Amino acid sequence: MRPTTHLLQVKKSSFIFTSLVLICLSASGCATKSDIKTGSGAHLKTAGATNTLTDNGLTAEFVYKYLVGEVAGQRGDFATSGSIFYDLARSERDPRLAERAAKIAAYGNVSSLTIPAVKLWAELDPTSTEAQQAMTEMLIATGKLSDTEPYLAKLLAKEESRASGFLYLNALLSRSADKTGVLSLVQALAKPYPKLAEAQFAIAQSAWAAGQDEVALQALNRAEPLKPGWHIAALLKGQVLFGKSPQAALDFYQEYLNKHPEATEVRINMAKLLVNQKQYDAAKKEYPIILENAKNNPEVAAIVGLLSYQSADYAAAETYFQQALALDFKDTDQIYIYLAQTAEKQGHDDVAISWYNKVLPGQRYLEAQLDSASVIARAQSVDKAIEKLDAIEDLNVEQQIIVIQSEASLLAKAKRNQDAFDLLEKTVKNLPNTPELVYDYALAAERLQKFDLMESELRKVITAKPDFAAAYNALGYSFADRNIRLNEAIQLIEKALTFSPNDHYMLDSLGWAHYRKGNLDQAIKYLQQAYKVNPDPEIAAHLGEVLWQKGQRDEAAKIWRDALIANPDNEVLLLITKKFKS
Repeated sequence: MRPTTHLLQVKKSSFIFTSLVLICLSASGCATKSDIKTGSGAHLKTAGATNTLTDNGLTAEFVYKYLVGEVAGQRGDFATSGSIFYDLARSERDPRLAERAAKIAAYGNVSSLTIPAVKLWAELDPTSTEAQQAMTEMLIATGKLSDTEPYLAKLLAKEESRASGFLYLNALLSRSADKTGVLSLVQALAKPYPKLAEAQFAIAQSAWAAGQDEVALQALNRAEPLKPGWHIAALLKGQVLFGKSPQAALDFYQEYLNKHPEATEVRINMAKLLVNQKQYDAAKKEYPIILENAKNNPEVAAIVGLLSYQSADYAAAETYFQQALALDFKDTDQIYIYLAQTAEKQGHDDVAISWYNKVLPGQRYLEAQLDSASVIARAQSVDKAIEKLDAIEDLNVEQQIIVIQSEASLLAKAKRNQDAFDLLEKTVKNLPNTPELVYDYALAAERLQKFDLMESELRKVITAKPDFAAAYNALGYSFADRNIRLNEAIQLIEKALTFSPNDHYMLDSLGWAHYRKGNLDQAIKYLQQAYKVNPDPEIAAHLGEVLWQKGQRDEAAKIWRDALIANPDNEVLLLITKKFKS
């Protein structure tokens, strides 16, 4: 499958130990300068100490070190500050000092100190939920899953917070890649509480994540009599059953709703599943019940609008989106975009543009301007669309790159390949390069048959971003399409699929590469798999061609005819049917 242009996606970094970083350095429970003056500070004098004490029980050395640590922290020297408080905590055996050291180390990202400081804090304050949680997160982050059990057991020891603790458990453990290990750990933690529904639910969650659906269903069945009619458990059971078959999930949801008709979230999930299975009429019958039960909830109205949109019932979708607006949906700009997209689907381009224009500068402004430009390019001209995008002000560098990529994409769609290439070439020379920008530049070069440049740029992308699946696929597909270096083409596309399994574009590419090599059975296998995921017209063209060459001409002709009904103007389909005169 010939790759398409990718827009820049910005990733945000964060500290590993979020729960610590969000707590201010002078959090309650930590010693302060006033503590020292009053004698109520973070010190517990150890036996056998030889330092001379001040009148209020503090040694001069302690006061000096404490103040040095304070000053270092105020100056941003977190390594020094944290180390001082850690040493004081060890000598004084004071959990408040250990907590202070841990939070300073985490805030300052002092990795060598964070682990021992948190460990000391948890050791000195075994009743602190915060300390045990911090230690658990630390062990998970460092891959020491089995060591978390005693700390988690302490978190679950308090009866008043045990149920909520089990509900939180899998979120806490979700960072671990060892899903089977997580399941074993959760089962061990839940063993003392066989009559607690939340414990069984935690087992079900971890079993589902580990791919052990039967274990998950058994745990959910144990939870049901312990907490009858529990909506959260019903939602999870439906998701697990979906792995067996969509109909099994639908049957369960319907049976559950017969007993608990007020379960709005379950009904919404069933409606989503009905839409997913293209049972649009059945889904539509659920919408009035969902809205009635939701009691004028604007978020629910928006969800029903999206379900109607996915069902291609655009008139109904527009009504529900308008209803969400009337009910004061919080993110009005998002609804404006939904309404614009709905108008586009109905062929009302002027209405769509007017909705996009309602989006004010802010979080969704650029998205709305890009979508509006696409409508203008289609309904008026590419030049007017680019003029609109060029007029956007106050863009940072990343946003400028996104706009330029969008302009190049509009030019490429209009077959103005040289203009698109020139724009991207100028951009890569004048703005900071991102893998996504270089990727688009490479594709623009390919459209002009500058294959050497395309290859060199795609290899740059792969070096800069080794998990950029689309770059491997683009290079592999280009080789396959030109019928060259087919072994390498297959290797590249297979590499892409390791990062994006079941991607229909990449499966199509792999099938096409095998076709070029003469591996017709392999080609049909991958192309049929791609077509099942998404009946894209280009995949239909490829699959039909391979089937034709295999001698299955009636099947090939049917696939082309069906694809042409849905995509009558698709150039690839028109060319392939003309080529084989089907």
